[in-house]
Formats: sequence, C-alpha cells, structure tokens
Amino acid sequence: MSVSYLDNAATTPVRREVLEAMTPYLTSHYGNPSSHHTIGEQAAHALADARNRVATVLGMRATDVIFTSGATEANNLAIKGVAIAAQQRRGARHVVTTPIEHESVLASIDYLTRIHGFEATLVPVDTTGLVDPDAVAAAIRDDTAIVSVGYANNEIGTVQDVTGLVAAVAGRVPLHLDAVQAAGWLPLRGLGVDALSIAGHKIGAPKGIGVLGIRSRIPLEPVLHGGGQERERRSGTENVAGAVGLARALELADAERLDAAARVAALRDDLIAGVLERVPIARLTGHPEHRLPGTASFTFAGVNGETVLLELERRGLVTSSGSACAAGSDEASHVLLALGLEPDEARTAVRVTLGHSAVGSVAPIVDAIEAAVAAVGSGV
Repeated sequence: MSVSYLDNAATTPVRREVLEAMTPYLTSHYGNPSSHHTIGEQAAHALADARNRVATVLGMRATDVIFTSGATEANNLAIKGVAIAAQQRRGARHVVTTPIEHESVLASIDYLTRIHGFEATLVPVDTTGLVDPDAVAAAIRDDTAIVSVGYANNEIGTVQDVTGLVAAVAGRVPLHLDAVQAAGWLPLRGLGVDALSIAGHKIGAPKGIGVLGIRSRIPLEPVLHGGGQERERRSGTENVAGAVGLARALELADAERLDAAARVAALRDDLIAGVLERVPIARLTGHPEHRLPGTASFTFAGVNGETVLLELERRGLVTSSGSACAAGSDEASHVLLALGLEPDEARTAVRVTLGHSAVGSVAPIVDAIEAAVAAVGSGV
C-alpha cells in the first residue's frame, strides 16, 4: 500500500539538490573550518558562502547569521541570550510572549523565570490564534528584555500580523520571530524584526541544522560556551555540510515560494471545505483566512484523535495531532486550550500539512478522513 505523507509541518524530506550540494562536505571537503590549513580553509570558505547566501534570503548581513543545531537551539539562544544580556546590562527582568508558542520558546521563558528571576507576560490570543499587537505593546515595560512571537503557529497554522507587531514594539525592545513554520511559505525579507529562527528540516534540508538571524547590534549572551565559534556567540565546531544544505534549501524554497503558496493554498481550501461539508462534527481550528498555505487542522468532537490518526494511516495517510515535540503526551494541546477549547475536544485534534510539491486533488484525503472518523465514531 502506498502512503501519502501529510505531516510536513513536522519534517520534510531532504531535497535532491540539497543532498548534492552537501555531499562534497561530507566526503572530500571534510575539514574543520577553524583549522588553518588547506582542507580547513576549504570548509571555512564553504561556511562563509553559506552564511552569505542565508543572509541574502533573510535580508540581513552575513554577520547577523548564526548557525545552530536547529530551531530549538536558535529559539533558546535568542530568548535566553538576549534576556540575560539585557539583565546584565540594564537590569531587565521581564519577557513577553503568547501562550501558543512552540515548546522551545515557552520552556526557555520558564527557565528565565525559574533560574534568573524574570517575570513573563503571556499575551492572550483570540479564538483563532491571533494576538492583538496593541495588547503586545501594552505588555511591554521599562524592564522588558525581549518580545518573542511565532510568525505562524505549528499546530493550527495561524499567521500573525508581523507588520502590526513591529509597529507595536516600535524598537523599544528586540522583537524575536519564530519563523520555523513560515519559512518557504511567507516572506522573510524586510520584516523589520530584530531576530528570527529557522529549522533546516522544515524546508528540505537535514535535521540538525538551523539558523538564528539576529542583528549584530543586539547584545547576546552565549548559551553554549567553548571555542568561540560563530563570532563568539555559539561555540562548537560548525556543521559545514548542514550549513551548505540549509543555504541551498532556503534559496530553493524562497524562489518557489509564491507559486507553491498559491497552488497549495487552493488545495488546502478544497480540503477544508470538503471535511467541513462531509464530516458534521468537524471543527476548523486556527484563523479561517490568515493561515499557512499547507495547514488544515480540525477537531472532531467526541472522537479520539489518536485513534483517527491510526485509522488514517491504515488507509495510507500519515498525519498528526499537532506538534511532533509533544507527540505521545496525554495532555491536551496548550495551543488549543489557549484558543478556548475544552480539554476533551482538544484531544480530538487532527492536523493535515501539505508540502511544496502537493498537486492533484484532495478528494482522496477528504474521503479517508470521513471514513476514519466514521469508523472510530462507530467503534469499528
């Protein structure tokens, strides 16, 4: 039986072009970029070239680009690094975010409150997952170190008003954007933010490589200490092959973005319309319009979501209930609870995320969801 992969928000396959770009730096050009010999210099040149290419896509300077092990590290570095530096320099003790952020953001803020004495303001979102920029502005205090908001939510796909957030923050404090889900779908240049995080494996690069783009003028305390790589902001031997692959993947995703977003959004809309029409207990979560092109997320009241996922896989469709980082947990999604859903309904969630290459008709997906929900609901 063939399987259709519909969990692209969790991870994506490595693109052929990316693998080809990486291969020399996994084989013949294997040097350590910190080594002062010919083989090391080959690696250093490739790393610098990758940094320049990433900076171009992000609309930043090469000196603003920090390669990390992934978005979790990038988010940790942005939030902890900026906050602790601000605490040391001007006594900052406050951070601002929303309750629907990725676990790496919320856990980083929890760490600051427990270990470094910070206070955190979680600005509420509405029932579609949107945060009011004016409410964010009102939450900023004289001792606020950083505001961190997700560009697009990983579970429900809601896209925030970044222009409004930039205007609301108005340069009073650094604004960090978790752009992991947005990369490849939404603009990354000219956003006016101070920092943003990206994960390679969401855009066709391998797992284990990410980027924090952060303006060099912003003080940043390192989270990892050691040899002082990445201009003393992130120690550790750089993943040269990963950096080369991420740069290539980001360029490809950026070049294809407009066409892919339009094509996939049309499929997403057909999918949403079909599920809502054919499955009476289905409820769309997230914003009906301001959502990622490939994301359709539903709850099915009274039906066990994990069982629906098993039924869908039995029918050849691989989907998820939400964040892969929370998979296996019995707890209801913190994102859906923040939208006002009751825990029992939140546990019925099913998320379908289409990739850049999605084409054809979504009718088989709608058929499978209808059949799976019916089978679970009837106890078959």
